[in-house]
Amino acid sequence: MDIVIYHNPACGTSRNTLALIRHAGIEPHVIEYLKTPPVRELVRQLIARMGIAVREVLREKGTPYAELGLGDPALTDDDLLDAIEVHPILLNRPIVVAPSGVKLCRPSEAVLDLLPTEGLKPFVKEDGEVVIDESGHRVRR
Repeated sequence: MDIVIYHNPACGTSRNTLALIRHAGIEPHVIEYLKTPPVRELVRQLIARMGIAVREVLREKGTPYAELGLGDPALTDDDLLDAIEVHPILLNRPIVVAPSGVKLCRPSEAVLDLLPTEGLKPFVKEDGEVVIDESGHRVRR
């Protein structure tokens, strides 16, 4: 299965998502999007494939979101994409691209919607939260 993850290794959610993909027996293409930012048109396509608004992929915490005034509702999608292009840290992560779809995987276990989950062994996130229990079932919160 061909999977791509737009990843930030400094982010626990992103690390857990990557670990879940690997736990499913898949070695994804890992793109550290802060080192290799996706081009504007690709960001637009990913957002469209996720079926969400550009605003929904904006990250506020630890970014120049407030300083740039990105909360202004008058800003257009193009304005927001301009900001993401200049400041890739504004792009929320991780974004996972799979044959079954594209998803912003927050929380990390959302990636399971894109993966084959038959026969998975137990999985616990970095913080100790159980995601897949002893019987191989996804734990829903």
